[in-house]
Amino acid sequence: MTRHMLIFFSLLIVQNVPTKASLHHDQSSEKSGRIIGGIDAHIAVFPFIAAVNVQTSNSRFFCGGTLYLSEWVITAGQCVDGAVLFTITTISFGADTLENEDDSRVTVATSTYFLHPDYNPQTLENDIGIIRLRMPITHTNYIKAIETLATTDLTIGNQLFTLGWGQTSDSDPSLAARLQVLYAVAITNEECRQVYGFQITDEMVCIVGSYNNGICYGDTGGPLVEVLRLGTRRLAGIASFISSNGCESTDPSGFTRITPYVSWITNVTRGFFYIHKYFAIFMYINFYLIKFFQ
Repeated sequence: MTRHMLIFFSLLIVQNVPTKASLHHDQSSEKSGRIIGGIDAHIAVFPFIAAVNVQTSNSRFFCGGTLYLSEWVITAGQCVDGAVLFTITTISFGADTLENEDDSRVTVATSTYFLHPDYNPQTLENDIGIIRLRMPITHTNYIKAIETLATTDLTIGNQLFTLGWGQTSDSDPSLAARLQVLYAVAITNEECRQVYGFQITDEMVCIVGSYNNGICYGDTGGPLVEVLRLGTRRLAGIASFISSNGCESTDPSGFTRITPYVSWITNVTRGFFYIHKYFAIFMYINFYLIKFFQ
């Protein structure tokens, strides 16, 4: 099914800083897309990927996300910002297509999310959000949480990959038929600033693929994964922005680094767990106290 895209750009303007390109993120009434230069991916190889459909008070859009600790989805802040009707948001796991009836697919709805308190929609600083599922997802061969978060900086030159259903070209806004994976490498922030200027902060990271390969509209919120020794995969970034020159330009793709936000992610996810745990204990004790004094 083809979806119409109405793109509303947030163009970053930095005073007295010459740049070749500006950062773009998509806030469309219906976001869609496909990774530029990717190849078909099988969900059994990437079982942590989530397809997130969001509705706000006046728009609907699509994002990617990463399953974390069976009950949470890590995504971009722009994917949850203003999601006032988040209760009808659906998150699909276990499928590499968006519309076929995959036997492994699990679709759930939720209304709880956490937007980083310092998220800035104009500069895309702190572009990270967390969605809480109503109940934990059961792990299968096709659905598994990401193994770990990046607690240390990316190693320049290590193998990276990103996933999504993003746009195939600047002229084709349709959703991809299948999940796409793109293998890439990270560049230093100094190299990235040669393209974007001082819009690039220390909490961002840029990647490049072969020639003009990269993310596009609809890939927002998807994972940037680093492959470590022995094949361990860790979440290193969240798809955040592309160049104002277009998806098919040779400009780098931009991500939010995970490392600066590990403490915040832990506080949100673990804190929520302990609140519910101790509340359950309190209710249990209260129940028996009431019976005792009756």
